[in-house]
Amino acid sequence: MSDREDIIKTIETFFEAGKTKDLTPLREIQLNDPAFSSFSDLPPYDLKDYKTSVELEELRFVSISDYDYSIRNPKISIFGDVAVVAFELTQKGMLVDTKAYTGEFMEIQGRATFVLVKKESWKIAHIHLSKI
Repeated sequence: MSDREDIIKTIETFFEAGKTKDLTPLREIQLNDPAFSSFSDLPPYDLKDYKTSVELEELRFVSISDYDYSIRNPKISIFGDVAVVAFELTQKGMLVDTKAYTGEFMEIQGRATFVLVKKESWKIAHIHLSKI
């Protein structure tokens, strides 16, 4: 597999966790290192570390049933062992409130930037998600 294919597969694995509810890969594909960071337009708005990011991702993905996503127009720029991937992103599903037993359909049109570093395999080192 080429680096470009590996990089896209890593990013797809991130979002597939929302579909399959198998959250284990989230810890495997992200760089467990103090250099990791993420932020988005969802609270909390601060720059998050690896542990906090993974916990919030897991919470988000288990709270959305019938989750689906699409990645469009990815631009992959590789600089040695670092890759920057920017793309358009649609996420949708049913946001479930388990206390009230209700749900609300959501669809988010957004943009994403992922920075990956190549260790033994490509690992996500930074994530930035924003709504359009």
